[in-house]
Amino acid sequence: MATKKGNSKGPSSSSIAQNKKARFEYHIDETFEAGLALAGWEVKSLRAGNAQLTDTYILIRNGEAWLLGSHITPLNTASTHEIADPTRTRKLLLHRKEIAKIFSVTQDKGHTCVPLKLYWKRNKVKCELALVTGKKLHDKRATEKDRDWSRQKGRIMREHNRA
Repeated sequence: MATKKGNSKGPSSSSIAQNKKARFEYHIDETFEAGLALAGWEVKSLRAGNAQLTDTYILIRNGEAWLLGSHITPLNTASTHEIADPTRTRKLLLHRKEIAKIFSVTQDKGHTCVPLKLYWKRNKVKCELALVTGKKLHDKRATEKDRDWSRQKGRIMREHNRA
């Protein structure tokens, strides 16, 4: 089956949504890949790119992992017979050992688990999770300083290459 090249959104077309705030707010210790249990209307909305991960977190309850606070905006045409809840709690599909490890680490003070991004892997929706520790204010300033310097360095290199 042939696919249209006009539909892709560039080189990172497999990415649905990213949690940029998490990379700024936390030090990432370890990452995991989890599947998501979704309803049909949610998959259609994700194909349209209607997802948001800001202020989202992971909760471990009764040996299961849950994604709380994510927002998937329903499409008008997707489901007429079902009431769509855009902020419902969604189940994460992980192995027992991974859930146990996440649970044990998040019990320590200062550690938490947050989603970094939603993306397509073949025809499945995956969520990249991370075990994180919070950054101090001076760490955030250093991150911002490094980002500004790399941006400035890129400008200097471009100007140098043009001359």
